[in-house]
Amino acid sequence: MPPDLEDSNAAPPLRKSAQRLRWLVSEFEKQVARTSAETGTTYAVDRDALMSAMADWLKTFLAQERPRPERKQAFVGFAAGLMLRTLIGKKPVRVVAAPEGADDSKPEHFWPEGYLYVAYCITIRGAIIERDFHGTQRPSQMLGDVRTWWSFRENVEEDPSSAIAFLDHFAGDEPNWTVPDLFRNDNSH
Repeated sequence: MPPDLEDSNAAPPLRKSAQRLRWLVSEFEKQVARTSAETGTTYAVDRDALMSAMADWLKTFLAQERPRPERKQAFVGFAAGLMLRTLIGKKPVRVVAAPEGADDSKPEHFWPEGYLYVAYCITIRGAIIERDFHGTQRPSQMLGDVRTWWSFRENVEEDPSSAIAFLDHFAGDEPNWTVPDLFRNDNSH
């Protein structure tokens, strides 16, 4: 399972981290299959790069200050944004084949790798919010807006941390556009 938000700042035993990494990789592979089936895009996953991305994310995640109890759900969104930033930076996936007649005016064809990474992070984020907080994630309509995706792709090339804010935006939450890579334990964004 994903790292427990109840943990202290102490690093978990390596065996626990490895279990988490296997779970994250397994869920990523399932997302690749779902996204391929939905979009017709064929992806190739560099498993070493994926493991490296997941390990980097886990290290970054564990280095974060633990959220106050009332901020744990917001922290889930932040952690998912960190994952998106890491995946975009490590690029563990490449497109092998686009479907015939792929429409670049749709996000899934405009930036298929980015679309896959967002789908994965939104899926994990939503599952944790539902299971652990009995909440519901309500993705924004911007998730399907290719103009937003143009901005997203352009901005993450300039500042990879903007991926954190864009994931909040896509998930229907208020993003922290100013310093997206800083989680605030107060109630500000």
